[in-house]
Amino acid sequence: MSGQKPVTPSPDGLAASVKAAKTKGLPPVHLWNPPFCGDLDIRIAKDGTWSYLGSPIKRFELVKLFSSILKKEDGKYYLVTPVEKVGIIVEDAPFVAVDLDVEGEGKAQNLSFTTHVGDTAVAGPDHPIRIVIDSETDEPSPYILVRANLEARIDRKSFYRLVDIAEHNGNWFGVWSGGQFFPLIKSEDLPD
Repeated sequence: MSGQKPVTPSPDGLAASVKAAKTKGLPPVHLWNPPFCGDLDIRIAKDGTWSYLGSPIKRFELVKLFSSILKKEDGKYYLVTPVEKVGIIVEDAPFVAVDLDVEGEGKAQNLSFTTHVGDTAVAGPDHPIRIVIDSETDEPSPYILVRANLEARIDRKSFYRLVDIAEHNGNWFGVWSGGQFFPLIKSEDLPD
């Protein structure tokens, strides 16, 4: 026997581990590779609501804390501390971009998105915007990369603002940010 005490994952244990390891800014989850300890019944709904055992987690600070230790590996989501890694379920994207700030215009424009947990990302080469079109409904679902494989689904009002400031560039209708053009839809597919 190694004498090592087995770890039983729990939300309280995760929160305590994160608080103990907390430094300024986001924890370095990319450096943490603890053993997998199992799955927790934590779910992030499409609207960004976090729940545990089917009940919404109502303490914003706890949600914010958990969001800071979120990691995506091989298409799966985990909450990671220096000593444990537990699987959780994410229905769509782990974050929702709920606000958009526009600075400048045209090719010099910068689009800054803020998520429901307070992360910000300026669209550009490091934070690309992508659109997924639902094959059954033709409805667009826009996303922005927030950090390390973690995306935010852009909410409806922010997407409408994007469409409002979009322009034609070649055969595409889209937006500029961070010196990069992000296509939203082919110009020929725009409704009349």
